[in-house]
Amino acid sequence: MKNRTFLSLHGGIYIAFAFALFFLPSQMWPMYGVKINDQYAYFLSQHTSIFLGGIAAISFFLRKIEHPETMRQLLKALVVTNLLGVLITGYAGVIGIFVGLGWSDPAFFALLTLLSYWQFSKQS
Repeated sequence: MKNRTFLSLHGGIYIAFAFALFFLPSQMWPMYGVKINDQYAYFLSQHTSIFLGGIAAISFFLRKIEHPETMRQLLKALVVTNLLGVLITGYAGVIGIFVGLGWSDPAFFALLTLLSYWQFSKQS
């Protein structure tokens, strides 16, 4: 896959979740077994969308990079970011915070980690 295509797809996935967690936290989190029971939990979900949206922006704005070493470093950063997602959401599943659809989150981040690593490994 071309870097531009990969980064567009990666950014698209992250922006979709950023919007969902900002505008629909009361519908999204219960699918993962997490209750939004007050204004603070609602805000924390919206706050999380800052980082998801930021990763999407980085993916979109840097998708035209032609400098090989810069692209390698960007892809390496995405591997680390997605791997952190695997670890943190996996931990939430192990300790019982994430239930139901919550186990899809570590799988989702694992897939993004593998795709990011695969894209990284194709760089010369």
